[in-house]
Amino acid sequence: MPLVIFLGYLIGSVPVALLLARHISAADLRQIGSGNLGATNVLRTSGVRAGILVAALDIAKGAASVLLAIRLSPDAAAPAAAGLAAIIGHVHPVWLRFRGGKGVATACGVFLVLAPLAVFPAVMVFVLTVWATKYVSLGSVLASLVLPAIAYATGSPAPAVIVACAAAALILFRHHSNFMRLLAGTERRLGGREASTAPASATARVRRAEPLSQAPVVGSRSREDAGPREHREE
Repeated sequence: MPLVIFLGYLIGSVPVALLLARHISAADLRQIGSGNLGATNVLRTSGVRAGILVAALDIAKGAASVLLAIRLSPDAAAPAAAGLAAIIGHVHPVWLRFRGGKGVATACGVFLVLAPLAVFPAVMVFVLTVWATKYVSLGSVLASLVLPAIAYATGSPAPAVIVACAAAALILFRHHSNFMRLLAGTERRLGGREASTAPASATARVRRAEPLSQAPVVGSRSREDAGPREHREE
């Protein structure tokens, strides 16, 4: 089993989003958009096609890790262990100082093999939540939370249910910053624009500032300026 866990981690840790973004625009995905190495950030920064391709490849990573474990190990728990290792590899890749994505698409691929009957209802929860709220993060977390219960209800093996619980906890933890923004009302909706990071006071000062050409010249006063002060103020 250690071999399939190691291979699962290596497969999951391949930074597909980062590599594809560099290929398309030569940009470092960690420095643009949300900075997250996931399909949503690629979609927002590189387009819909690139985002869909990254999601598909991340799903493939998860499925491949489980299928490889099934082929290499007779242990019944090996596929689930390799799948969890792939999710951890995506979230904490050794190549990027353990700072990766949030694991949702890779988890989807893992459970397409481990608990296929549970994936479709969980995906529907994701789709309906994003459709109703436009929050991808909220849809991801809710889908991850309902997956273990659905896997158990549909008769999935015990190792798959246990790994589903572990994956849900990891994904929930990785979305803690999203929850903070949701509570603050600053979380970005799908298709929305980035909120301005400039302080409100600075924006107000810019709006109140006059062009340099309109500034009064020292020592010169117009005929209107020569009048009483109370008649010059509006």
